[in-house]
Amino acid sequence: MEKQTLGVIGGMGPEATAYFYEQVIRHTRASCDQDHLDMVILSCASMPDRTAAIEAADHQPILTCMRSCIERLDACGVGQIAIPCNTSHYFYDSIQALTTTPIIHMPRETVRVATQDPTVRRVGIMGTDGTVDAGVYAHACEQAGVTPVNPTPERQADVMSLIYDDVKAGRTPRLDKLERVLAYFEHERCDRIILACTELSVLNRYRTMPEGTIDALDVLVHESIVRCGGTYVA
Repeated sequence: MEKQTLGVIGGMGPEATAYFYEQVIRHTRASCDQDHLDMVILSCASMPDRTAAIEAADHQPILTCMRSCIERLDACGVGQIAIPCNTSHYFYDSIQALTTTPIIHMPRETVRVATQDPTVRRVGIMGTDGTVDAGVYAHACEQAGVTPVNPTPERQADVMSLIYDDVKAGRTPRLDKLERVLAYFEHERCDRIILACTELSVLNRYRTMPEGTIDALDVLVHESIVRCGGTYVA
């Protein structure tokens, strides 16, 4: 298979995009520079906040920014597009309609991986208010025949604080908040837990996640490498 260039719409947030790039490099089998993927990364940190846009039902500023990114990536001849931001996939259909270049659907692919084991029945979702309230992962879970489990309002506040007060703010995350959320999902007998926000992926640097945790960014890394003709290594 001839390699394709991977286009990335990033900057949501910047640290998560850097982590995504690092993981693509780390998980590509390569003995020289030329074995790695060609990539075009747009770090569009000025992209309007996705959760705020969903809650305000004001989608046009995001779609206008996405259109500009898509046009720039298409002009570079990319063969696949990855968007390392879970909440932005609420707008997936509108974004995909802007181009014939395939955009990897991170939530759909993540749920597919999470439910490969037929014994999985309940899946905990850790994401932004926008991702959770809009049902970005809940819809995919229901289509897969499993029950999505969202945090309580108190635990969701912990998740949002980890994302916005810690990672996006460039602070060391307070892991006591994470422990409370994980304990809740254990109490709710979740068979899998999905890290459904790329800021939460950064927590892997600070704590080993429980068995059965699926990081959506890891899934996006795998799909990006394979679809572009690279060889994925665990």
